[in-house]
Amino acid sequence: MKIKYRWVVAALLFFAGMLNYLDRAALSVAAPLIKQDLNIDDAQMGLLFSSFFLGYCVFCFIGGYASDRFGPKRVFGCAAAFWSVFCGLTALMGNFTQLLVCRVLFGIGEGPMGSTTNKTVTNWFPREEAAFALGLSSCGQPLGAAIAAPVVGLVAWHFGWRVSFVVIALLGVVWLAAWLLMFRDTPAQHPRVSAQERQLIETSRARQPVASEAGQHSVWHYIFSVPVLAVAFAYFCSNYVMYFFLTWLPSYLTDYQHLDVKHMSIIGMIPWVGAAIGFLAGGTASDFILRKTGKGVLARKSILILGLAVASASVLMVSRTSDLTSAVVFITLGNLFLFMSPQLCWILLQEIVPSEHIGGTGGFVHLLANLAGLLAPALTGYVVQYGGGYNTAFMLAGIAAATGAVVVLVVVRGGKRASNVEKLAADAL
Repeated sequence: MKIKYRWVVAALLFFAGMLNYLDRAALSVAAPLIKQDLNIDDAQMGLLFSSFFLGYCVFCFIGGYASDRFGPKRVFGCAAAFWSVFCGLTALMGNFTQLLVCRVLFGIGEGPMGSTTNKTVTNWFPREEAAFALGLSSCGQPLGAAIAAPVVGLVAWHFGWRVSFVVIALLGVVWLAAWLLMFRDTPAQHPRVSAQERQLIETSRARQPVASEAGQHSVWHYIFSVPVLAVAFAYFCSNYVMYFFLTWLPSYLTDYQHLDVKHMSIIGMIPWVGAAIGFLAGGTASDFILRKTGKGVLARKSILILGLAVASASVLMVSRTSDLTSAVVFITLGNLFLFMSPQLCWILLQEIVPSEHIGGTGGFVHLLANLAGLLAPALTGYVVQYGGGYNTAFMLAGIAAATGAVVVLVVVRGGKRASNVEKLAADAL
């Protein structure tokens, strides 16, 4: 058999996620220097972190809907070009208002990423590999956040914070060129995909529990169904914790743990390495349960609940300690289990929504989930400055993760029809 080209696609998505989160985390890593240079306080910094999501949330849905209609190649390509431009333009901003506008526009560019990635995995991977493939692709995201600390921090330390944004923008242009040259919307369109690989993907996707519903309902039928809204809520809770870490962890390490920017840049990598492991572990465990039981909803739901529950306990423990080592250990453990959950939210959607509507439905779920990006950074900024400080902020994040686990446990169920179809699929494997 020729090279399994679907793993080349996974590699492209991996590096896209890495760049996406490197771009996104750059502002939080450079925040101590930007606050000093532009006279910005913590509350304003929280608003800057949150402003990204004004554009981002809307284009989560628009990008997902567009990927169903126009294909992921064009949508992802346009998005990458747009976000790279506005990442680079951040270097030219000279005050709070200019940065605010630039971050909104930057968020528009990054909005389509999640739903378009899920659409790509749906098109390119067998159902039995989907969670691992999405986990492998997505683990580039926390690794991007991890390298943001040394790349942005050290470049900003030596050359100024503005130069770091230009460097990241140029990396985005390089990825865009590779995407346009190497990717096609479906395996059938790519000359380097063998007939055996195409057949494997098509046969597996035909066994999806809702495959027979294709054409029976509009995208709005799935968007407003109770299971989809429950997945969106769990994703929102997961994102609350993730965006809290992504935007405020560097400031926590410098302001509360009293590290300088240089040491923060190194220690700040550790939790994101744990997050990358979580992506891989969650996808691997979920696919293993699917192969053993044939029950897709159970395989996705069980690991999602486990991840959110352990993440909640770990984050709550951070609020009870002031020791740097203990805090980093609990944050890393929390990130590891927290990052089991995002790809399982996406894969749960693949179990309950036909592939022809996965982009639009996933985009709407991503929109709702990323409203957490508007709430978490801004709320944390006000809590840190006017409320109970970082300990209270960690407690709120822990409660959010626990709430998401409870909702999935109670609301998301496989159902009799889906279970019967999944049994037939398992027998065919």
